[in-house]
Amino acid sequence: MPATPSSPQPRAAVVYHPLKTELDELRRAVRRHERRAGWAPTSWYETDADDAGVAATRRAIADGASVVLASGGDGTVRAVAEALRGSGVPLAVVPQGTGNLLARNLGMPLGDIDTQVAAAFRGTNRPIDLGIVTITRPAAGDDPSVTSDGECSEHVFLVLAGMGLDARAIKATRATLKKRMGWLAYVDAGVRTLLKERPLRVHYSVNGSAAQPLTVYTVMIGNCGLLPGGVLLIPGAKIDDGMLDIVALKPLGMFSWLRIWHTITWENGVLRKRRAAAGEIDLVNGARSVSYLRAERYAVSVPQPEPIQLDGDDFGLALAASGRVDPGALIVRVLEEWAPAV
Repeated sequence: MPATPSSPQPRAAVVYHPLKTELDELRRAVRRHERRAGWAPTSWYETDADDAGVAATRRAIADGASVVLASGGDGTVRAVAEALRGSGVPLAVVPQGTGNLLARNLGMPLGDIDTQVAAAFRGTNRPIDLGIVTITRPAAGDDPSVTSDGECSEHVFLVLAGMGLDARAIKATRATLKKRMGWLAYVDAGVRTLLKERPLRVHYSVNGSAAQPLTVYTVMIGNCGLLPGGVLLIPGAKIDDGMLDIVALKPLGMFSWLRIWHTITWENGVLRKRRAAAGEIDLVNGARSVSYLRAERYAVSVPQPEPIQLDGDDFGLALAASGRVDPGALIVRVLEEWAPAV
């Protein structure tokens, strides 16, 4: 919005990953749109390696940013969102990574920096939910490779948190292949992981219910459901409905992965235009290889340390993950012409 005689000029801030941002192009686009909007010169903050942009975003808020542009991969966007949670300062996404998960679910055009930047200066505000997760780490005695002391830490996620095959595959993804092939590198890691890994035994609870056992390939907590390649993992998931969607990929015989692939690529594609009966499917006793359950609160634990991932980033080893949805905790800037998936 333009300044009035009684109000100072609005000022944007850019929090950027230096290795993933086309900085010259981004600076040109920001200068162009800030001048058109009559805003003060934008402030720029490089992300720190140890926190992916949380501290930089907090500095931007303290300096009076009217909107924060997050430029980088999903890890940068997640970290900026974590710092913006509940602040009322909007997030504008400039997706520069491999998966670009939030951008896809918001219907943003990928590879069009000018349009992405335009949303920061002339877009509308859309409140969305955040997933909250508290990760319980193993103590050093539980695993020789672990140096932590069983501490707990709280984080946010925008799209998916998961334990099992997905987190193992992300941990196994080759950095060189990821740089060359983008999100297809996860497919390579997934196949290699599937060939050598066994299903995972978990205990889970939703909305404070008693914990129940379940054998899965992976269990994921979703805030929205569209993945790279147009794969709709969670039909009917909405990013602003005050609910999370729990997804379990279950081993049901030698053709489990064919059933899973059929469900995700075919059935979920057909269901895109109508709500899936997610809350009516029994996560434990259902006959499907892919099952869904909706909840406001959740808890998952495993008997041995397992990798955990948040929005496609490896978050180390965990013995448990629990949390809830934080409704409307983040404001994102969008353009009306975008066709959101959620």
